[in-house]
Amino acid sequence: MSLVNVINIIVIFPGRTLFNGLSFQVGPGDRIGLVGPNGSGKTTLLRLLNGEMEPESGEIVFAKGIRMGYLPQDIHETSAGNLIDSVIYSIPGRKELEQKVQTLEACLEKHMDQEEVLNLTHQLAEVHQQLAGLDQSYPQYEAQKILLGLGFKEEEFSRPISSLSGGWKMRAALARLLYQKPDLLLLDEPTNHLDVPSVKWLEEYLSGFRGALVLVSHDRDFLNRQVNRTIGFEPEGVRIYTGNYDQYLKAREEERRVLEARAKNQEQKIKEAQRFVERFKAKSSKARQAQSKIKLIKKMELIKTFKKEKTIHFEFPPVERSGRVVFTLEDVSKGFGSQPLYSEVNLSVIRGDRIAVIGPNGCGKTTLLKLLAGELEPDRGRIRIGHGVNIAYFSQHHSEMLRDDRTVLEEVTQSAPEKTVGFIRNVCGAFLFSGKDVEKPVGILSGGERARVLLAKLLVNPGNVMIMDEPTNHLDIVSSETLIESLQKYEGTLIFVSHNTSFINRLATKIWDVSGHTIIEYPGNLKEYYDHLAQRAPRQETEDRGENSPQDPSRVAQPPTKKRKSKKELKRERAERRRQIQETLNPIETAISQLEESISALEKEKEQLEKDLSNPDLFKDSEKGPALAQQYKEVKDNLDNLLYQWEEKQEQLERVKRNLGINEKG
Repeated sequence: MSLVNVINIIVIFPGRTLFNGLSFQVGPGDRIGLVGPNGSGKTTLLRLLNGEMEPESGEIVFAKGIRMGYLPQDIHETSAGNLIDSVIYSIPGRKELEQKVQTLEACLEKHMDQEEVLNLTHQLAEVHQQLAGLDQSYPQYEAQKILLGLGFKEEEFSRPISSLSGGWKMRAALARLLYQKPDLLLLDEPTNHLDVPSVKWLEEYLSGFRGALVLVSHDRDFLNRQVNRTIGFEPEGVRIYTGNYDQYLKAREEERRVLEARAKNQEQKIKEAQRFVERFKAKSSKARQAQSKIKLIKKMELIKTFKKEKTIHFEFPPVERSGRVVFTLEDVSKGFGSQPLYSEVNLSVIRGDRIAVIGPNGCGKTTLLKLLAGELEPDRGRIRIGHGVNIAYFSQHHSEMLRDDRTVLEEVTQSAPEKTVGFIRNVCGAFLFSGKDVEKPVGILSGGERARVLLAKLLVNPGNVMIMDEPTNHLDIVSSETLIESLQKYEGTLIFVSHNTSFINRLATKIWDVSGHTIIEYPGNLKEYYDHLAQRAPRQETEDRGENSPQDPSRVAQPPTKKRKSKKELKRERAERRRQIQETLNPIETAISQLEESISALEKEKEQLEKDLSNPDLFKDSEKGPALAQQYKEVKDNLDNLLYQWEEKQEQLERVKRNLGINEKG
């Protein structure tokens, strides 16, 4: 049974047909990726699936009772109240049921005759049962877990939604969708407002999501790990493929190869037929055969190969070589007001480094880039700039780098006034601004077009040190891939912030982890960074208990070195490892055991209270009934809290075991 059945739909926008006879189904468990250039119709299709739009013709049939969840790229937040309540009460009916309980309890406190009390008692028992069902399906600890995973801190749960920035409001909206566990989840670039830790958490969460998923993302790695079907928005129309993004690319390339081979073979046959006609059309003995060949050529339907898709194409030019040491950070401290970001940081950037700056939102990643770019000054310490360094800066806030009153041509020319108009026009053309497009004011451009203008400005004057803040934001997946490939060939030094895991893994040679008011350097890309954290986890667990002094934050993390050891040393190490494992696991397992005992006791108490509350005679006593209902609420809240703690401890135990190399049986 399909959740959604799209049947022969046609969607027409001014000047173009977006979908012409599109048909497909979304079934339970389907995980579909939508890929194609900006403006090709990905967001439109999501809006159609969400019921926000209707096609000109055809129909979209939804399964009866289907629950949908849609996260657009931009939201206009209307939720009132605080953060945690906005998630918990996003479940339809929960708020109304709790209000009904309060109303019924208030009525029972009044003096009524026995028949009225009995009627209200029945109603209250029924409402409590409905609430218990909701609490079982949507436990409150799950809301807390999701918010923490998306980067919120526990002390922020009581913050009003209205006080959050746009990016954090988007996270809150995503938290509500995940908590609701819809049958079909529609996500339009969900990682755009997330930091790297939150992207990793979301990826793991979606891997266990049981509903169907339709996803738009410019992050190749994220897309590959999430989808099993791909809908491609191609020049010849919408095509549907089995497999993830990489498998889609292979299938697409194989189709192109086969079509071109068939077209070439057909062209050869036509030429042979034409030569036959030219040679024998005047001979009466061959005239009939010649006429047959002519008819054959006319009837032949030409095989069409794939149209070439318009994409950005460029390579950064060679740059002058800088000195060996590009930047030296000496006891650098920076904060805003009473909020310190980092203190006494000592790091160096060496020519040719490709450094990814990662960390939770608000930790100071963008501030660090601005310090290096000279846009900001440190509060204390200094940043030495090496010999021959020429910095080019790409800001994620395009308004900081672009003037709305300039045309595209004027804006790109401003970065390289010595270049000819012809050269600048060619560069603009490489970023899909051709003809009259270069005369468009920057102020009317879309986010993706503005990002392309910034890249064009970098191309005409790249510098030998490139500092980039979220360069793939607003780019489609093909443009993101082109940028990655161009930066792989770039000869200079690269320092960047990105939430795009594919971008980091394919470019970074070092990671700067900004957290805990310091910056720690790790060798390698994002995958190697996570591997390194996993190796350090056992030691970190011990440090978290306060048994060792904290690591010197200025020290660069080094990969473990291999050394031949004697049998005695190996035996001692194995014994030490067993002791370390027990020291690490015992406190967690003890805490889990204690929590399970408390949970078991509360579950029994809750079960008994539910039986008591379902007794119609209970509320004949105007004091006992409401008191028992209040006791039930307190028990349920305590149970939710303990279940949340238990789940956190279980996840901690699994994580530690995995890091220690212990399997499920071990």
